Amino acid sequence: MKSNFLFLATFVLGFCGAMNGQLNDYKYVIVPKKFDAYKTANMHLTSTTIKHLFTQKGFLTVYDDELPADLSANRCLGLLVNLEDTSNLFSTKTILTLKDCQSIEIFKTAVGKSKMKAYKDAYSDAIKKAFVSIESMPYKYTPKEQPEVVEKPITVSFKNDVKSVDGVEPKKKIVVQEATPETQRYEVIEPVASSVKKVVEVKTPKPKISSLLYAQSTANGFQLIDNTPKVVLKLVSTSMENVFLVRGDGMGNGLVFKKNDKWFLEYIENGKNVLEELDIKF
Repeated sequence: MKSNFLFLATFVLGFCGAMNGQLNDYKYVIVPKKFDAYKTANMHLTSTTIKHLFTQKGFLTVYDDELPADLSANRCLGLLVNLEDTSNLFSTKTILTLKDCQSIEIFKTAVGKSKMKAYKDAYSDAIKKAFVSIESMPYKYTPKEQPEVVEKPITVSFKNDVKSVDGVEPKKKIVVQEATPETQRYEVIEPVASSVKKVVEVKTPKPKISSLLYAQSTANGFQLIDNTPKVVLKLVSTSMENVFLVRGDGMGNGLVFKKNDKWFLEYIENGKNVLEELDIKF
């Protein structure tokens, strides 16, 4: 009988020690303002009672809608409290459970029972009796050791870094060496410069329009042709009288407008405004 008692005592102490070690890994206890067992927040003062008990025990206790910054960033710093209500007509019964960030149950208390008639007193009494399971264990937050990060040296190699210049692979110098009793030869073969020259496209400036242009009506304006005949410009009507949008090869966007009984073409070339007088016959 005595040996059985010693075995049971050793088992309980070892179990509590193991659970205590698990609780020490957590910095916070999170208390819901409304438990699933009840219809309203803090019913029978359950939330405030539980928060008070955990705070007295030494935990940093917070409500579920008031998480500090480090807990918001790392939910695994805290344990979430749940209250199980197994009350019946004759007694109030409560159990407290603690779950981690992965909803794994870390600890579960014994059943706290109370036969008080007033709900507020009964739940307070039952919760305090359930909390004895936690109260009996010492607690001190011990942060988990972070694995040491060993930074590997960065090796920068410039081997074969330059592959080509202007799309041409760099040519290598070839060394030929022969050493035999009959022949002694050392020769360096230099790369021969290529005779192929790179063709550079030179853009010539657009010639100014100096010949007489004839205006022909189109669906949305006019087209101006020279005496070739060739379409030089296409004019698109605007909401303003004698002002047209220009469409022409290499011209980009421009305007043709009438000023002082003369027609002008204005467009942008090389970032500068260009203004040309046109001789148009309508």
